[in-house]
Formats: sequence, C-alpha cells, structure tokens
Amino acid sequence: MDIRVVLFDDNKHIRESLQMLISATPGITCIGTYPDCRDMLIYIESDVPDVVLMDIEMPGMNGIEAVKLIKQHFPGVQILMQTMFDDDDYIFEAICSGASGYILKTTTPLGYTEAIKNVHAGGSPMSPSIARKVFELFKTNLASQVDVNYNLTDKEKEILQNLVKGKSYKMIAEEMSISTETVKTHMKNIYTKLHVNSNTEAVVKAIKDKII
Repeated sequence: MDIRVVLFDDNKHIRESLQMLISATPGITCIGTYPDCRDMLIYIESDVPDVVLMDIEMPGMNGIEAVKLIKQHFPGVQILMQTMFDDDDYIFEAICSGASGYILKTTTPLGYTEAIKNVHAGGSPMSPSIARKVFELFKTNLASQVDVNYNLTDKEKEILQNLVKGKSYKMIAEEMSISTETVKTHMKNIYTKLHVNSNTEAVVKAIKDKII
C-alpha cells in the first residue's frame, strides 16, 4: 500500500513541484495539497494521511502551531517539517511540538522522497546541517539536565538507543531479532512512559534526561 502524503505550503510553485515529485515516486501518493492550515483538521480527517509535509512559515497558523494540533487530534500521523531556514529556535519548537523529521527546502528530490519513506518507517530524518545543529544544541543543554528514571525495561532502553542512532523500526527489528510489530508495541509503551507523542520527542527526552 502506498504511503499517503498531505502537503501544506503557501508557495504554489513548491506545492505543485512536490505534488509532481511525490506522484512520480513508486510507493508514495500525494492525496492533498493545501496553501494554509485554516481547515487543516478537516482535511486530515478526510484524507487520512500517513505523513504530513508541513511548511513552517505560512499565513495565519504557522507550521509549529499546526503540528501541535495535529498531534493532539491525530497522534499516529507522522509530520515532516520543511523550511528554508535552519534556525535553532524553529528546530526545537518543531521537535518539541511533535514533528518526526525536519528538512530544508533545498533538499534534493531524492532526499525528499527518502525522508518521507524514512519518517513513515519510524525514522527521524534530518538534513545534515539540521542534524549538526540539533547535536550541538543537545550537547549545550546536557550539562544542565539531571538523571530521571522512567522505569523503562532493558528492551525498551535498547530500542530507544537504536532510535537515537537514527535507525528505523525495520532496522531495529533486524538488530534485535524481533518483529517490526513488536518494536511498535514497545514504542507505544515508551511513548506512554516518557509522555511523548513522536519518535523525535522520545529521542530528545532520552538525550536530555540521560535515559540511555
């Protein structure tokens, strides 16, 4: 079954270009493109996407506010942020709001489609420049954090360790010799224990609170 993608971007040229790119990629289908987030929840309920490609800078409700709403109402939808800027504040706001990945609009067409597949498979794709900034910001904030015990099991900690390394659910399953469905079940328990709604949030909390 194809990965169902919905796109929110106020730039008509970008919307049309990405729609063409996605439609031409085997295994991915663009089922909706929208210039703003005014009726976003209605669109998502109607389209039932697997992945949402969300621009940050839009008129009215911006992408970060939109992510919070989507995660409140549709926690299972994976959200891939896209922006022209690799601003530190934008990155952390998007991640803490529940975004699963973050790429620049200068990403290559292949990079876009691979990021969509990656985030759908349980990964947390980021462009190299974004990943470097996130790593630097994590290092800066680590010293001020304290150890917190979330009562994770050894298997849950191992899965979280692999997630921090950027591995997808499929890769984690192969690494641990378990099924992908078992990984998903463990991830649901991890979400509950860490009080998070996305893989990226889990990674952020794991690093910040020195869980692993």
